[in-house]
Amino acid sequence: MDPRLEYVFEVRLRLKKPRLEISPLPVGGSRLGVRVEGGEFEGSGLKGVVRPGGGEYPHVREDGVFSFDARYHLEHEDGTVIVVNNRGYRHGSPEVMERLFNLREGDTVPGDAYYFRAISMFDVAPGPHEWLGRHVFVGVGERMEIGNRVRYFKVV
Repeated sequence: MDPRLEYVFEVRLRLKKPRLEISPLPVGGSRLGVRVEGGEFEGSGLKGVVRPGGGEYPHVREDGVFSFDARYHLEHEDGTVIVVNNRGYRHGSPEVMERLFNLREGDTVPGDAYYFRAISMFDVAPGPHEWLGRHVFVGVGERMEIGNRVRYFKVV
């Protein structure tokens, strides 16, 4: 049986500037720390806000690839808290990566100009949204001036 993807919801994250940078690392590259300030999510019966806190912690490798680990919290409008854990990669040409790293107000880079994908898992208490903790998800991201937009697809 071949897997297929089913769209579930979209998250729009607001990220804090400036970011923390630790460089150089003994393994090469640098480590960033970017705090999540908030945001919102919506889709497939899910709607709510992104709680402030959590963050993104990419290892910016010497080959220019962002190998990221992001963890943050969604709060559904019914009060349910959903913990998000994304691990994945963002990469593109050196010119595109430079633009993404230094986005300015009003600047955009088309999502098809680079690769931004995550394996996503959710932790949630028993109840109406516990199905999120029983499936594998793929996140398809796009870097925006104020943060990231990630569309989540359930692997079925």
